[in-house]
Parts: sequence; structure tokens; C-alpha cells
Amino acid sequence: MFFLKNRYIFLSILLLHSIAFAFETFTIEDIRLEGLRRISAGTVFNYLPVKVGDIFSSQDANNAISEIYKTGLFEDVRVERDGNVLIVRMEERPAIYEINFVGNEEVETENLTQALKAIGFARGRVFNRSILEKVELELQRQYFSLSKYAVLIKSIVTPLPRNRVKIQINIEEGIAAKIHQINLVGNKTISDKKLLAEMELSTGGWFSFLTKDDQYSSIQLAADLEAINSYYLDRGYLNFTVDSTQVSITPDKKHVYITINITEGDKYKVSEVNLIGNLIVPKEKLVENMVLKTDEFYSSKKISKSKEAISELIGDEGYYFASINAVPDIDEDNKTVVVNFFIDPGKRIYVRRINFSGNTKTRDEVLRREMRQMEAGWISSKDVKRSLTRLKRLRFFEEASVDVKRVPNTIDQVDVDYKVVERPSGNLMAGVGYSQTQGALFDISIAQENFLGSGKRIGLTFNNSQVYTLYRFSYLNPYTTINGISRGFNVFYRTTDSERANLTRYSTDAYGTGINFGLPISEYNFFNIGGEFDDTTLKTTRYTADEIHDFIEKNGDNYQSYRLTSSWRHDTRNRVLFPDSGVLQSVSVEAALPVSDLNYYKINYKHHWLYSLAEDYILLLKGNIGYGDGYGDSDALPFFENYTAGGPHTVRGFRGNTLGPLDSNHRPLGGNFKVVGNMEIILPVPFTENVRSFRLSAFIDAGNVYAASEDFDRSEIRYSTGLSAIWLSPVGVLSFSLAKPLNDKEGDQIETFQFTLGTTFNW
Repeated sequence: MFFLKNRYIFLSILLLHSIAFAFETFTIEDIRLEGLRRISAGTVFNYLPVKVGDIFSSQDANNAISEIYKTGLFEDVRVERDGNVLIVRMEERPAIYEINFVGNEEVETENLTQALKAIGFARGRVFNRSILEKVELELQRQYFSLSKYAVLIKSIVTPLPRNRVKIQINIEEGIAAKIHQINLVGNKTISDKKLLAEMELSTGGWFSFLTKDDQYSSIQLAADLEAINSYYLDRGYLNFTVDSTQVSITPDKKHVYITINITEGDKYKVSEVNLIGNLIVPKEKLVENMVLKTDEFYSSKKISKSKEAISELIGDEGYYFASINAVPDIDEDNKTVVVNFFIDPGKRIYVRRINFSGNTKTRDEVLRREMRQMEAGWISSKDVKRSLTRLKRLRFFEEASVDVKRVPNTIDQVDVDYKVVERPSGNLMAGVGYSQTQGALFDISIAQENFLGSGKRIGLTFNNSQVYTLYRFSYLNPYTTINGISRGFNVFYRTTDSERANLTRYSTDAYGTGINFGLPISEYNFFNIGGEFDDTTLKTTRYTADEIHDFIEKNGDNYQSYRLTSSWRHDTRNRVLFPDSGVLQSVSVEAALPVSDLNYYKINYKHHWLYSLAEDYILLLKGNIGYGDGYGDSDALPFFENYTAGGPHTVRGFRGNTLGPLDSNHRPLGGNFKVVGNMEIILPVPFTENVRSFRLSAFIDAGNVYAASEDFDRSEIRYSTGLSAIWLSPVGVLSFSLAKPLNDKEGDQIETFQFTLGTTFNW
């Protein structure tokens, strides 16, 4: 076909060769170029193998024609002689003026244009019909990758004035070929259902129109075969093999059949695990941290995790580039295997420098004070990772990564490079939101999370909702001393309308200030202590309950409170937002001092525990217990300090703040004792990999609040179950839940669907 399409050029070259042989040798006195329009004479002279003064022969004519043809710029080239003047007549190839695509719906025009440009076919380029054939093959390849094997591609070339062409590429995409059947041959002990579950390719399901998992891809099939191989190797099938695969397409190119032939082999148990070489760390400690154990079936995954554990422990001692190889010794008779771990720690590695990049605003010292790996000391895998985690936990970095590089021309030194991506930390923000407990929200704040790059936090906030109005100025220096002691203070004015929060009817005006200090006890333990003062004025309405009037009659309607606060926190979570591992425990105590108008105290305990159940499935257990009471001249906790339950942050499915004791008007009053527990299974998010901004979970909530006059009654605990989602959207935190109460009782206020937008969330 290529020969037929280019027969004109081939015959022309033969004719020119015959003409060239007719040349008599002569000395070139001048060279004249004819037929050039767009292409400059300089371009031709660069390729012409002769020049003025050369002796020109028939062989030179052949060479000249060949060299100019090689440029791909000309349709026709002829060489003539006029006396001693060499004449080169050329016919330029047309230029591509326009490329249009018709019928492409699956692939965007921009993507097609870029793909063709990569192979030299674009507007302004010289048109070459042979390249057009490559274009059609490239387009066909792209559609084949989308399982559209019935695609038809036809090109129309239209000549235009001034030696130009317009190209229209008509595409009939056809329908994508669907996987009709996947056959597994040779699996005797593992069912088809289990193996097919390991594959991404499938015969289709409810969401195949989005996931495209029923469309054949050779790349995805290779990945699925590797997944099946890993599945067997992790279950003791040491000699498992994929013998062959066959992929066939029906004549109408609508259905694909896949056949996979496998040999399972026998299962092998681990009879012995040996550690050989310079172990550095006591053998008992290495064995304790290894996942692979004797009398279990051989597992390549457990071997990999065991190697990681050994590498981590040895790396903590400075042997960062230790070589660890696992070599199985197979006993075919007994179907057992001895796994030998050969350990070569190499040289102890020292850190020359710790470098930071990406922190254009944040001072170097802000990052350096988070480092647990020190310069000039030997490297520790644990300290390098912990330093990275501490950077990620800072509020003013979107991303953080680390790279350990050997120092050139050394064998025992490395540089540790941390790279961060800063988020906007100083801004004027205004926003609106909605909460079913607080109603419409308006928020404006001038916040600087990283003031002048120092890591200090300064904020001026105004919040307004149906429940409260807040004016607040705050300041926090997380490193008042080099040892990490923090100091902060705030000043506020707040009005509250409790009726809007579904509580008993009253309102308050309050202003005050507070100061606090934070002391790091250890890497994961923190202690805070502070003092607060506020002046609260209590107001009633014509519908205020008797309990409120009785309280005011006894204590007045204005109260000044001087409180001492303290808390202890143990936090091993890997992130502050959307963590997926670690534990958070905290105990806080708040007590109004005897000089206050009301004497009371409150104690709170909070616990979060995250555990990986399986890949992409995480168990989250949360518990919250609070207790408060009066002392001295106060015989009870003030009602406006009561605990509440119900709503998105406690027991979903029940209206916010409505659980627990009621006042004389049958409105929620809250209580002095709260107990709430939540169990969540954090689920993989379908159709997205952005798990840092969206979280989906199934939950069971339990909890209630109790008055001081009643004992804890387990039968009064309310339960609910459902689904929850949280999205860190550009306009704020969006959370919603769909919950069903499991044991609601008469008088309970049910709210199946709950959501908040633009408000904070209890992580």
C-alpha cells in the first residue's frame, strides 16, 4: 500500500535519475532555486550538498535530489542545467491550515490535538500523507484503549489557496466493548468469586457506568493478574503461576471474553524463621516486631512487612540503608519452608544537614523546632518520620514530604530534605453557613495562623447566628520558650439565646478574658493550665421555666466567675484533620474559684481510637464523659453550664440538644452528667482518591445526659445508626448524616437527616 501511494514519487526519482545521467560534468558558476513560497532559500542551501565552484556530475544530481527530498518539505524536486548555472526546481508540500474533528464524544478535541502534535501533525506543519496514516493509527490506538474496537476513522483532505490544506477527521466511535465473561481455569481450592473480587475488571455492576470496570484494558488485566498472584502467595501457594491468558472479541466487536489459566500448586507452612547476619538490635526485639511467624502459612505480604519492621528497628540505630533479603528454603516433601532473613546493616549513617524548601513565608526556625531528627547525629527512621508528622500537623501547610539523599563522595552521610506546600495563613474571611441547631450563620474573621511567618496565631472574629453573637480577639504563641511551652490569651463578648438551640428559654450577655499555658511533657503528652474570667448577665422571657426563675431568685441575675482550667492530652494521631491511625485521650478540669459568685467544677474525659481493619477500612471508637457539680455555697452546677446531647456531634438522629432532663415547660434543660459513645467504620470513598478532604463512615451512636437528682440508668441511653459524610469544601466544613434512632421513646424529638455548613466539627 505504501508503494502504491508513493508510486508518483518513486517514478519521479527514476525519471530524474535518467535525466541526471544525461548531465555532462561542469563547474557550477551559479545556483538558482525556483518554486519556493514559504520555505526560505537558506533552508534549501543548508541541505544542498553542492555549492558554487564545485564540479557537478550526474551522481551529484542524484545526491542533491535525495538530500532535498529527505527534508520532507517538498512534493517534487528536479535538477536542470542552463549553461554553467545549476537550476533546482521544487514543488513545496502544502501547509496544514486547519484540523477539525467530527464525531468525537468520548475523547476531548484538546486531548486529540495534543496527541497528534506529539507525532508532528499540527496546524502550521507541512502536510505529509504518510504522517496522516500514522495519525489514524494513533487515534485508533486511543480508542482501543477505551474498549471501542469498532471505531471507524476517515480523513478528508481539502486543498486551499496558497498551497494549504484543511483536514477533517471523521470519527465514528461506536459503542465500547463490554467484558461479557471472565473464565478462571485451574483454581481448585480458591473459588471464582474470591478471585474475581481481587480483580478490577469485571462483567459489570451497579456503578460500571462510572467506574468503567466492565471495559477491557490490557494494562488493567496485567495489574489484576498481579493481584491474583499476590492473593495466592499470601496464602501459602508458593509455586502458584499464571500459565496463560486469552482475550477474544466477538465479530461485532461488542463483547470481550477473558480466559485465565492458572496452576495453584501446594500450600506451604513456615517451619522456621532465621535471622542471619549482623543484627544490630537484640534478636528478641526483632522477632517480637516481625509479622511472619512459624506454623503459619507462607505469606509474601507478611515477609514484606517483617522486612519493613526489621529495617525500621535497625534504621533507628543509624543503619538507614541496611540490606535485608528474605530467602525461602523449600522442603517439597513436607510442604514446609524455612525463611532466612539475611541482614547486612552496612555503615552507620550520619545526618550532615536538614534542609527545608517551599516555606516562602514561614521562617526556617518554625520548621526546625518541629524536628526530632538532629543534624550531626546518626539518622533514625523513627525520628525522620515523626518530624514529618509534626510538620503535617501544623495548620499552615497543605502538604509535607521528606527525601533522604546521600551526600556525594561520602559513604556514611546524608542530607534530609523536607518539602512543604504552604496554605494561605493570613486572610480576611467572610462566610455564611447553616446548622440545624444554630440556624443560619454569618462569620467574618481576620485570622493570621502564621503571623509574619513566626508560627504565632492571631485572630479577630465576629460570629452571628440565631443562637449566639460572638466578638473575639485571640493570640497564641506555640513556642514561647525553646522547649515548646505555649502561651495564649483571648478577650470576648458573647450573647446567647438558648431557645434557638432547642433548650429552655433564657438568654445571656457575657464578656471576659482568659490566659493559658501549654507544657509538653513528652513527645505525645501535653499539659495545659490557664485562668479565665467572665461576667454573665442572665435574662428571662415571659415563657421562662420555673427552674430558671428559682435560680435567679436564689443567686441573682449577674455572675462573675474566676475559673482555673487544666487539661492533659495524649495524642499519637498521624494528622489533626481526618486522621487514620493513632489515639487521642484527654482529661480536662474546670473549676470556679471560691471568690466567684457561683462555685462549681466540671470534669471531661475524651477518647478517640483509630485502628485499621483492612485496606481502606478504619475503625474509629470515640467516647466522651462529662460531670459537673457545685461546691461550697452552690449546691448544684449552674443550669447554663449543663451538658447537652443529641445532634450531629453527639447522638445523631435526635434533634440537637434535646436529649435528657426537661424543665417545667417540657423543654430540654440539660444535665450535670453526660455520657456519649460512637463507633464508626470509615469507608473507602468511591470514585475519588482525595481522602484528605472527604470522609464517609457508617456509625452507631449512643448517649444521654442526666440530672443531678437522678441516678445513671443504662436503659435511658439512646442509640442510633446510619451513614455520615464530611467534606472540607472551599466554603467550609460540610457535614451531613442520615440516621435512624434504634430505641426512641415518647417525647423524643427525631431528626433523621442532619447537616451543617460552614461550622466547626468535632474531629
